[in-house]
Amino acid sequence: MAPSAAARTVRMGTATGRWVIVATVLGSGIAFLDGTVVNVALPAIARNLHAGVAGLQWTLDSYLITLTALMLLGGSLGDIYGRRLVFVAGLTAFGAASALCALAPTIGVLVAARAVQGMAGALLVPSSLSIISASFHPDDRARAVGAWSGLAGVSTAVGPFLGGWLVDTGSWRLVFLINVPLAAAAIAIALRHVPETREETMERHVDIPGALTATVGLAALCYAVIDGARQFGPIQIGATVAGAASLLAFVAIERRQRQPMMPLNLFRSRQFTGANLTTLAVYTGLGGAFFLVVLELQIALGYSALAAGVSLIPVTLIMLALSARFGALAQKTGPRLPMTVGPLIVAAGLVLFSRIHPGTRYFPDVLLAAVVFGLGLAMTVAPLTAAVLASVDDAHVGVGSAVNNAVARLAGLLSVAVLPTLVGLQTSPAAALTRGFHEAMLIAAAFAASGGLIAYATIRRSVPVRATTQPSLLQPCHAPELVARGKDAA
Repeated sequence: MAPSAAARTVRMGTATGRWVIVATVLGSGIAFLDGTVVNVALPAIARNLHAGVAGLQWTLDSYLITLTALMLLGGSLGDIYGRRLVFVAGLTAFGAASALCALAPTIGVLVAARAVQGMAGALLVPSSLSIISASFHPDDRARAVGAWSGLAGVSTAVGPFLGGWLVDTGSWRLVFLINVPLAAAAIAIALRHVPETREETMERHVDIPGALTATVGLAALCYAVIDGARQFGPIQIGATVAGAASLLAFVAIERRQRQPMMPLNLFRSRQFTGANLTTLAVYTGLGGAFFLVVLELQIALGYSALAAGVSLIPVTLIMLALSARFGALAQKTGPRLPMTVGPLIVAAGLVLFSRIHPGTRYFPDVLLAAVVFGLGLAMTVAPLTAAVLASVDDAHVGVGSAVNNAVARLAGLLSVAVLPTLVGLQTSPAAALTRGFHEAMLIAAAFAASGGLIAYATIRRSVPVRATTQPSLLQPCHAPELVARGKDAA
């Protein structure tokens, strides 16, 4: 599969190389930033738009549904039609959808705009890393990905602080509006400085049926779960049946497609299947924590948006400081040990979070939970990513990492939809929120712990871990993406 002539010519240290890094970091950064700041803004959105728990669930899940279902399709579109073209298209749509989010007069309009944001993100995010993988000379590619990873991590780290500050000093609408100038700057740089690359010999086949059935299936099942918390009648039953049928159709379509967006034969590998089941379990707990802890801190404990956002920064800082070290450890010992112990520590952190209640102090209670939680994630995610990459051959590294990223998004989607429903979460009165929060955190801890047990049962003790400077997945809503398709992602 030959790349276009512009591929693999950009060098680090050149003006073009620097501009390519800037453009891709700006582009992916708005997606990462959007995830962190929206969580912090949820209580303000609820007050201003008179939204209940279901409205907040849909504010997150409408974005995750379209992003999860279409991400693999977005990666293939970049390969076929041009990575810069798809990147700029994603930026344009993301900026427009963000403006619509900022102007939303009702929760329904906000949810619809968030779904469009997810569609745009499915174009934008895969193209970001694939541009770097396809543009830079092989001798410089690892350094370029490392620079992208570090700068993307900075955007992740400042997200909670920036989001809280925007909400407290202005309005939750600024959380979305800030994306518009950032997208415009990234578009201008990309059009002027980023070379176009595509796979010239790749068959121009787009898996539209797979994308549609995946989107309909996820949306219908989420509707059944979220709306079913209030009533479960014929409409919800119909949505459940339609969702299940759509996902079964998706599997059947992928089995027959010449170029499926999710090659099912990858799951013949026990390692690959086990690593993705571990991802599903751990990130279900992770998604519940980042959704519900912020609500509990602001509504039940009276934190400002800024204080709530800053309270979870230790998680990101620990991830940035220790993920590479645990990745190096996995190269020496194999990923089984850290992938077993790490989720158990994540579960311990979630149990500590479950003890938060009105009157709880940040020092040491909330901070201790955040530190333990972050330590468990740092121990888990780099070895997990490495195990996924090591379980597929060189020709499927890109699509294998893309599938794993989609699984992480699916886990976040499920946690936001299912956990509040299981515990009958209510945001008012505050005491009711705290009761539901405690139960939800314990369920999330059980999911995370099960991830450790799955890893112990399925991951081999000694695995030739693929060395990589690619970033770890930080959160299901905003993590750096491992979604470049094809061998150029290796």
